[in-house]
Amino acid sequence: MAVPKRKMSRSNTRSRRAQWKTSAVATVACPQCRSPKLPHTACNTCGTYNGRQVLEV
Repeated sequence: MAVPKRKMSRSNTRSRRAQWKTSAVATVACPQCRSPKLPHTACNTCGTYNGRQVLEV
């Protein structure tokens, strides 16, 4: 198993961690009401999914 020979400095650790970034949430337009929603989920605004009413809004 690979083990580091020396302790990594704080600046090197923080420089490496600086590359971890979050990505924006992907949204799609609802085909019924055109509001943004998560893909493959029911719309929170109108309650439809795949052309059917699945949620009471």
